[in-house]
Amino acid sequence: MGRIFEKRKHKMFARFDRMAKAFTRIGKDIAIAVKQGGPLPENNPKLRLAIQNAKGANMPKDRVEAAIKRASSKDEKDFQEVTYEGYGPHGVPLIVECATDNPTRTVANVRLIFAKNGGSMGNSGSVVFMFERRGVFKFDPAKLNLDELELDLIDAGAEDIERGEDEIIVYTKFTEFGHMQKFLESKHLDAKSSELQYIPTTTKELTEAEQDEVLKLIELLEADDDVQNVYHNLA
Repeated sequence: MGRIFEKRKHKMFARFDRMAKAFTRIGKDIAIAVKQGGPLPENNPKLRLAIQNAKGANMPKDRVEAAIKRASSKDEKDFQEVTYEGYGPHGVPLIVECATDNPTRTVANVRLIFAKNGGSMGNSGSVVFMFERRGVFKFDPAKLNLDELELDLIDAGAEDIERGEDEIIVYTKFTEFGHMQKFLESKHLDAKSSELQYIPTTTKELTEAEQDEVLKLIELLEADDDVQNVYHNLA
């Protein structure tokens, strides 16, 4: 069918892989939320947040409901949230967030991926000081009138607001994340995603070849079933 078809097929499968990974990640978020606060969204803010993120990722409603039902079962495994730190090639700091039912397996897998790809695991606290924990809310510009709501968002805890053609991103301090979430719920505003993320306080410049080495490690970490997020400070 030709090279163009092959390129399109590659992009299509890459998109499907990203979508499948996003659904798995959100499914674990739902499971953790249900185990911690119960299966009723109205009584469980963490579950409401996970469901909203599922909508933003276009996760089918029946999959969301199935994830809640599975998590409500006593037979369903418990996931633990664990975070690992380390350095990639060229001294790039990395934070790896995981959700796992077997931390022993997970830390062994993560350590192996680091070791085989020019990186090394660090102790707790070895790189996290180079990042700031912040709330990150992403919106479809067509669904958020920023001119009308900007001052209200600032009152609700927004520190920075980035306006792009395809996306509006609102940043808050870690301590203001819940306040912003309550404000959005009160205004019936749906974010595409609402998360606490590690944002680097400084960034690192590398050559394109050096970046490729780091990005290969990040890609392999993200491909691990237990890994939820990987943060770095590449410029």
